[in-house]
Amino acid sequence: MFFTIEDDSMALIGKNENETLRIEPWGQDALRVRATLYPRFTGNDWALSWVKPGTGDVSARILPEKAVVCNGKIRAEVTNFGKICFYLRGELPEGAGEEESANPPQQRAETWEPILSEYYRTFGGDNPHTPSMKLVAREFVPIHAGDYRLNMRFESRDDEKIFGMGQYQQEYLDLKGCVLELAQRNTQISIPFALSSLGYGFLWNNAGVGRASFGKNFTEWHSESTEELDYLVIAGDTPKDIMRNYTELVGRAPVIPENVLGLWQSKLRYRTQDELLEVAREYHRRGIPLDVIVVDFFHWVRQGDWAFDPEYWPDPQAMAEELHGMGTRLMVSIWPTVDRQSVHFEEMRERGLLIRTERGSRQNFDFLGDTVIYDATNPEARKYIWEKCKESYYDSGVDMFWLDEAEPEFAAYTFDHFRYYEGPDVKVGNAYPMFHAKAFYDGQIAAGQKDVVNLLRSAWVGSQKYAAVVWSGDIYGNFAALRDQLAAGLNIGLAGIPWWTTDTGGFFADVTDPGYRELLVRWFEFSAFSPILRLHGDRGPHDIPPLAENTMVGGGFCSTGRPNELWSYGEDVYEILKKYVDIRLAMKDYLLSVMEEAHENGSPVIRTMFYEFPEDPVCWNLTEQYMLGPSCLVAPVLYEGQRKKQVYFPKGEWESIHDHTIFCGPQMAVVEAPLDIIPVFRLAGSAADKGQS
Repeated sequence: MFFTIEDDSMALIGKNENETLRIEPWGQDALRVRATLYPRFTGNDWALSWVKPGTGDVSARILPEKAVVCNGKIRAEVTNFGKICFYLRGELPEGAGEEESANPPQQRAETWEPILSEYYRTFGGDNPHTPSMKLVAREFVPIHAGDYRLNMRFESRDDEKIFGMGQYQQEYLDLKGCVLELAQRNTQISIPFALSSLGYGFLWNNAGVGRASFGKNFTEWHSESTEELDYLVIAGDTPKDIMRNYTELVGRAPVIPENVLGLWQSKLRYRTQDELLEVAREYHRRGIPLDVIVVDFFHWVRQGDWAFDPEYWPDPQAMAEELHGMGTRLMVSIWPTVDRQSVHFEEMRERGLLIRTERGSRQNFDFLGDTVIYDATNPEARKYIWEKCKESYYDSGVDMFWLDEAEPEFAAYTFDHFRYYEGPDVKVGNAYPMFHAKAFYDGQIAAGQKDVVNLLRSAWVGSQKYAAVVWSGDIYGNFAALRDQLAAGLNIGLAGIPWWTTDTGGFFADVTDPGYRELLVRWFEFSAFSPILRLHGDRGPHDIPPLAENTMVGGGFCSTGRPNELWSYGEDVYEILKKYVDIRLAMKDYLLSVMEEAHENGSPVIRTMFYEFPEDPVCWNLTEQYMLGPSCLVAPVLYEGQRKKQVYFPKGEWESIHDHTIFCGPQMAVVEAPLDIIPVFRLAGSAADKGQS
């Protein structure tokens, strides 16, 4: 491989036949790697919000047997054969002092620890393994008359744990050994950032559909269609350092407004203006603060009208004013689907604002209509949908938007069938929810709104900077699903999304199930110690007659679920749920401080135990407890009938918020967990311990 160095950026450029390899310092303690078989790179930065020059020891050097590029704590070596290995700077040996520090970074080999190495099983270079397989790390597979499928392979290490990657419906917190589809689906959120226990983060800067395999034999990243390889390796002394460096490149959540940290009330579905207002009034009569109430789907006439059906919602402005008078914000559901009979369909079709299909019918989605989805990757389409929603909703006093089906949801997830403004779905589609969030955030900011918070069912790298609360989609209401949500919430936080929530009690649920009330209580307890406390779900059985018969138009024909308010499940359940609303409100100052940290350095709101205690090896293996911020330990009850909970306490003194029992760590202990108790403990001397929770 022939190397050159770009003086102004310290980028290392390697050439080998048609391949161009570029490795350069990018931000704090990070290196960006790109490779292409085309004559030039695309120049598309995708997830990267802005570029901060490399800091610290930034250097590049060409040596006889290899080339080296360094940025602070991370170094990459490229052999003349083309193999890349990454190293993490460790502590200098005691007594090394000025003499060691004065040497160029590439000469301090003894202070660098290997963390990541490309996987080669072919002839050439210093490959110690069998060469006969003829496998290379960077494999571009031509697509006939198109771009390339890409396989990027790395050596696997048995001593490594992998976290992050977004939200997958499984109970595995450590993703080592998992194969993850890189694609957006209802309940599945692909955010291709992995945090390693070896001291680095890895960002697959590619918005295409693909796969990540964290195998025991090797790690492989696969893209179905791309023009170039693009990834970043980001170093840090602790997981918190890695998250700070990562989110500095892709963006962080804004400062959250205080008036969304209480209860959000929602159900499937409030059908009329009077029905919704009566629920809000009842909360007000009971003296329970209600921060947000939600108008769900089919409050419109047809999908894509993006306006209230005047028959059932005659005066939205008066409704919003009354809610505001009670201290409640109004959120409305927005679907990206456009029915062919919608008032906007023909204009959007003519202007090219809709997703196209590659073959056959143009239909994208077939739920309660014949619909096509608007193309959020198109700037003109983003402007169009915001202008319509501003006129119909925002100007009438709507505060927040629920961007449902934001994956987007297709009738079938045949990703090679759809094409966007930015390109084929298989090449760019995973970024759709990020562009969709941007459409509304940019519009609200331009309209002068200072406290933007919207709810989305999907996300991609950097969605957090567009004030996105992400929820885990249409999940089942059972204890297995609750356990999955804990792993999902912790991992999506480590992928950069701090504002996250669930349908408390699950979306699909039958309230006549004798065990459902126990599940709802345990789930609500967990939600009270989550970033957002939100009640929502489709409560069956569906035996409530529609408001209108023999019609498929307007808000009257669509079904609704059973009541889903705090008082809907009996007095015993009501008292427990209300108790946790009160606890939540009492800890608002602490929650605000945790949210401020998310804004300042990208830390998750709910975080794995190792995030706060990386030096404790036990914390790297804990999967059923977590930290809410830096000093509040939460051990949710995740099994039916469970009334005791085993809890690990790291170093320090931990006080129960319920009975003030003290546990001194490190130790494992069994604590009581009756139905009305979720074990929660404050770290002595912390912010949580000083009257803030």
